[in-house]
Amino acid sequence: MDRESVFLDGIKEKDPSNLKPLKPALEYVEDTSLNEDDKLVEMGYKPVFKREFSTWATFSFAFSISGLYATIITTFSYPLIAGGAAAIVWSWLIGGVGCMCIALSVAELVSAYPTSGGLYFTCKNLVPPAQMPVVSWLVGWLNLLGQIAGVSSTDWSCAQLLLAAVSVSKDLTYQPTNRHIVGVMAAVITFHGFINSLSTRWLDRITRFYAAFHLLVLFACMICLLAMCKNFNTGTYVFTSVEPLSGWKPSGFSFLFGFLGVAWSMTDYDATAHIAEEIENAAVRAPQAIALALSLTYVLGWVFNIVLVFVMGTKLNSLNQSALGQPVAQIFYDVLGKNGSLAFLIFAFIILNFTGVTSMQANARTIFALSRDQALPFSRYWYRINKTTTTPVIAVWLNTGFCIGLNLIGLGSVEAIEAIFSVTSIALDWSYVIPIACRLIFGRRMNYKQGPWNLGWLSIPVNVFAVAWTSFVSVIFVMPNIRPVTPENMNYAIVVLAAVLLFSLVYWWSGARKNYIGPRVNVDLDSEDPFKME
Repeated sequence: MDRESVFLDGIKEKDPSNLKPLKPALEYVEDTSLNEDDKLVEMGYKPVFKREFSTWATFSFAFSISGLYATIITTFSYPLIAGGAAAIVWSWLIGGVGCMCIALSVAELVSAYPTSGGLYFTCKNLVPPAQMPVVSWLVGWLNLLGQIAGVSSTDWSCAQLLLAAVSVSKDLTYQPTNRHIVGVMAAVITFHGFINSLSTRWLDRITRFYAAFHLLVLFACMICLLAMCKNFNTGTYVFTSVEPLSGWKPSGFSFLFGFLGVAWSMTDYDATAHIAEEIENAAVRAPQAIALALSLTYVLGWVFNIVLVFVMGTKLNSLNQSALGQPVAQIFYDVLGKNGSLAFLIFAFIILNFTGVTSMQANARTIFALSRDQALPFSRYWYRINKTTTTPVIAVWLNTGFCIGLNLIGLGSVEAIEAIFSVTSIALDWSYVIPIACRLIFGRRMNYKQGPWNLGWLSIPVNVFAVAWTSFVSVIFVMPNIRPVTPENMNYAIVVLAAVLLFSLVYWWSGARKNYIGPRVNVDLDSEDPFKME
């Protein structure tokens, strides 16, 4: 295929107002005669990564991004406060259906357009040219906000888990302060930065064992809890007892806040898409990994929650106000004793580190992809590829420094840092459902074609439910979780979300719109090649 004939207009065009290179003629069409890099070229991008992620490493990456075992431990308080036993069990089962619909919808789009930009790139072929730049700009910034908040919150939780383990080892006589958490957090994020400065080949080798270790710990924990618990709750209590601690009435409304736990655990669906340019046969392997990993997360997460409710006892206030800072850590201590709880808290810390490493890897590729299209300030610096590792090392350390700086807010205000963390699910989910909605509205008009992995006739109903579900839970996620509302328990997520969106729009109208035309064609632009090796 003559690449210049495909991209002639895009290569020569210098006027940003002319959107010829953005027409759907550039959309990915499955062609088995082309290798993976040629398919990337068809979408308009010059290959710069080495495709060294194996099938198992891709699945392991997708499964570990949720941090199932560890994230349930760190988010258990949401459904516990929302409605007690029944909220923990049923909010996961019900909310997981909505999350699965989003995940499967994302997987379809990843199959159609497997690039490091993830769903941000899909706007190029799903939105009419006149509206495409501003829509892709919004999606890109929402995705970046969600990922940065996700990395920051993951590593903050890592620090909390490690210090909780220290507290257990000292028989609860040690109480970590915010300064301790910030110090450990900075060390953890820096460590993740060093890991992500390695080559794709080394990242593949490291990632391979994540899923196996994660599953082994999860099953071992459930078996130990069931074997060592002396006083089980009854089945009636587990599945029907509603005891809201939130202060919201009626109880049914309070129950809705339990969806926060599953939404935080089952998110970042497109993380695997951001390493698509490092995966062989990414149009198949990436969506397969997303679908399988999220399916396992959904099923095993529900089972793990049921086990925790059976063994947690009935003193919910005591769990919620645990000196360990985590209700599940208190459950471990009560059921497994000092040594058992210490071991499984350390395992949780290790697993959440897997999530931190994979989240940072995905986020660095997102920064690279957005910079490639000049969507970030000083873009020319962030998309450079290191000549030794052939990975975006500068983007990794930009991410590292920004997340440490963001978490320093926790020194002064726990409420502010929790507000930043709580926007993770909202921002990420909207960065997914906007392209999904555009596919539903404009797909036929833009000649959208399914990738090799798709849902067939189920595609449209699943897409519709994903959009409807996100619209519904987003209202819940920005409301205060506890009443009466005070400055300490106020949900500031909407403030943070509005501030970032306002910044992105001001940046857009102040001049970025003059140069930004959406995902760009950069193939064969040797004289202006942005992918310089350091």
